[in-house]
Amino acid sequence: CCIMKPMPIPLVKLKALLLYFAQYTNPRYLGIVKLMKLIYFADFLHVKKYALPITYDRYINLDKGPIPSDILNTINSSMAEGENSKLIDSIIIKREAGIDKKSIIPAREITQQDLDLFSQTELEILENVVNRFGNSTTNEIIEASHSESPWIRTIYRQEIPYELAALDKDAEVSAEEIIFATGTVAV
Repeated sequence: CCIMKPMPIPLVKLKALLLYFAQYTNPRYLGIVKLMKLIYFADFLHVKKYALPITYDRYINLDKGPIPSDILNTINSSMAEGENSKLIDSIIIKREAGIDKKSIIPAREITQQDLDLFSQTELEILENVVNRFGNSTTNEIIEASHSESPWIRTIYRQEIPYELAALDKDAEVSAEEIIFATGTVAV
């Protein structure tokens, strides 16, 4: 349907976003898959209320739900880079022995300087996401993402247009408002 103009989240803000979720969610359940879902819900809940995402990442429909493609690539690269990771000052990715999970641990405390990178509406949504999913298991948040129109209305490996968020019952904006606000171009 539409193509998102590339407008990626600045690295400093991405680090703050990752740190926010690493610090404010239950560490027992926070792995890469859950982190991707937390970012999905942050973006799409912000879209549903304010017509704009937080990260502007490209979302792809995968088996375990929508994933922010560029952010996942950055995290995967970060694991390969080890000590040279550009995310090393925000999160530590720890491989769990004997299981497939890679735990996400905050590398430091979040600061006011980190929080100042977000608008008031973004902080409101981040807090809502943590309140809703902070203690959820990975399977619970995957299941929640599978009940969202953006995942239901796309097929495996398809890019997910932000305006599909308008089809959910909790959307406060229309698809047209999302298209206008995000600058997506119909194709």
